[in-house]
Amino acid sequence: MKPSTTTPAGTIRHWAAAKAEAGTAEEPYRATTLAQAQAQARSRSRRADRPRLARLLGHWSGLVDGHPGGARDHTPVPPAEGGTVDVLPPFAGG
Repeated sequence: MKPSTTTPAGTIRHWAAAKAEAGTAEEPYRATTLAQAQAQARSRSRRADRPRLARLLGHWSGLVDGHPGGARDHTPVPPAEGGTVDVLPPFAGG
């Protein structure tokens, strides 16, 4: 069986302050690692009207396909085809 060369595509969902800063509830990604998906969202957020989202994405708490993903190294995490990354802003008090 030949390995797939397709880059996984999925959805980044923004919640609370992340949604307000992104100006959208959802956006697509096509990436081979979670770090790449975040970099795409960060690069889109560098527009003059959304500078705070880039900072927020540097300190996010979130879920990757329903599993906690905010605190770990995102470089080796492979997103699933059709997967979902939920971006939650940092919460006060832990």
